[in-house]
Amino acid sequence: MKKKFKLEFRKNRCKGCELCAAACPKHLLAIDKSEVNQGGYHPIGITDQEACIGCASCAVMCPDGVINIYEVE
Repeated sequence: MKKKFKLEFRKNRCKGCELCAAACPKHLLAIDKSEVNQGGYHPIGITDQEACIGCASCAVMCPDGVINIYEVE
């Protein structure tokens, strides 16, 4: 059975640098142009939560600690 993962974002910390998006091997992260955080930035979001493989590349790359990854059942 394939493991499933959930990404959670501290969107108010995000500066929209897209380093996490560049690090994602599945290309699942993108700037959410429909939202603006408290800092005035468009934060990152995930385009397909079900496709996340839980590699944590995005979380490791993020300089602001925006992303948490959890395994779900």
